[in-house]
Amino acid sequence: MKQYIVDAFTDEVFKGNTAAVCILDEWISVQTMQNIARENQFSETAFAVKERSAYHLRWFTPESEIDFCGHATLAASYVISHFIEPGCLKIRFQTQSGLLTAETVGELIEMNFPRYQLNEVEVTDAMTSAIGVRPYAAYLDRDLLMVLDSEEAVVKLQPNYTAMKKLNGLSIAVTAKGRDYDCVSLVFAPELSVPEDPVTGSTHCMIVPYWAKKLHKNKITAFQASKRTGVLYAELKNNRVKISGKAVLFGITEILGGLV
Repeated sequence: MKQYIVDAFTDEVFKGNTAAVCILDEWISVQTMQNIARENQFSETAFAVKERSAYHLRWFTPESEIDFCGHATLAASYVISHFIEPGCLKIRFQTQSGLLTAETVGELIEMNFPRYQLNEVEVTDAMTSAIGVRPYAAYLDRDLLMVLDSEEAVVKLQPNYTAMKKLNGLSIAVTAKGRDYDCVSLVFAPELSVPEDPVTGSTHCMIVPYWAKKLHKNKITAFQASKRTGVLYAELKNNRVKISGKAVLFGITEILGGLV
């Protein structure tokens, strides 16, 4: 079985967020998909099977299957449009999070995602212990978003992963207003065996609505300040968030054994 390794939200290898992508003729067992994801040790491995006019897309962390992943959707879109259906400009994905679309627009792949809600929650001492600085606001949906007072506070963050596991939220994100970009962020998912996620499309479905409201603008350019870095171009449209990015192929491998 062929596996594509793609760096997403970047146009340079060794940057952005790495995802493995397997486009299958038919489904293999859930256990095998989980084993492949665990073997890869990337934050996400994506599997897709074409079903009529759309691809059924699933995402696995090294620990478990999840309901939504942005960077692996970008990686899967890149693989399909470059290697599976060369020249294909628009792709439809059926997922646990509903219908997602990906469209090639110039050098970018533009994805249409659901918007997360900004349910404000109390800032707690547990949050401060987890990230080493006290946020001035916090919001909870699938993920927990904490707002800091400066870009420097985000960049210099010293997370406590053990304490972070005790917080609510599948992913734990911090964000602040940026200098060169509208906003900066870091995202962590220690509960999923992903201590820090280099660039995270799904959590920006929460980050983008926050900054769109705060900055009074619907188009947001976001920078994820991980060591690998990544840039996301986003637009808030009603209950959807359009997130665009670039991707680059790192390599193609062949999985030889254990496929049941």
